[in-house]
Amino acid sequence: MDADYIAKCAQIASVLEVSGHPKPGNVHRTQDFPDMVFEDFLISGVVIGDNIRKAAHRGSRYHDPEDWHKIGLGELIKDSVLETDRWVENNTNLGIVMLLTPLSAAAGMSSDLESVPGNVDRIMKATTPQDAVNLYQAINIADAGGMGEQSELDVASEDSMQELIENEVNMFQVLEMSASWDRLAYELTQGMPVTFKTGFPVFRNIKTTQSINKATLQAFLTILSQYPDTLIERKYGEAKAQEVSSTAKSILDEGGILTQEGRDKLYQFDLELVRRGLNPGTTADLTASSIMAAYLADYDY
Repeated sequence: MDADYIAKCAQIASVLEVSGHPKPGNVHRTQDFPDMVFEDFLISGVVIGDNIRKAAHRGSRYHDPEDWHKIGLGELIKDSVLETDRWVENNTNLGIVMLLTPLSAAAGMSSDLESVPGNVDRIMKATTPQDAVNLYQAINIADAGGMGEQSELDVASEDSMQELIENEVNMFQVLEMSASWDRLAYELTQGMPVTFKTGFPVFRNIKTTQSINKATLQAFLTILSQYPDTLIERKYGEAKAQEVSSTAKSILDEGGILTQEGRDKLYQFDLELVRRGLNPGTTADLTASSIMAAYLADYDY
């Protein structure tokens, strides 16, 4: 798949995700947060393009599995975070970058969409300890609160980074340690099941007959209803995360964004989550990767 096309898919997915309105509990086109605003996310979605293109190009370049470690996923993730940091002041896209970078590399080496999830899994397993160190550094640059604090290898510790090298712990293995309590880590160590089996089909199916905004919101609600948001869970506990997911399911039962009843509940849900400081940020990241998968599916293979 063409690297330029893949990069555009990633940029489009990033800006469509944040534009989804009213994406409950998140920044969107009519809602800013005190520390970050809608335009920050638009800028972030644009500036990752060059590094995403590199990921796709490297994926297409290294065909031999013995060379997959040369893709440098950790370096690419860190470079995207550094580039974002030059343009905006807060962590707007670490999770999205973590998902879209291996997705882009896998798309670059794939002859059809069906082979992308398996290739994500293979190139993640081929990562190196240096990839893991670069990921740790990216998390620290983004100042992503809560990531890694439950891990044996604390992301904020220089000793932990040295330990990764000495014990030959690669990026896949580091994320595997966190997979039981972090949905992004689980996604990246299991071949992106939420993206390809849940979010992508909903977005793509609705987009054929409804607006992109409705497709985005319905995909978001579907993911949230089935997978309690681990950002909320880390900050406020499992019960709160389950409550938010249950509400999302009740809105879907009313038709979600596709019916007036569902829309009315969705607007109230958004206001309530913001009032309570509950931000389903992991769900937003998974929505972005789902949107990207849908646009990758449109490529003329």
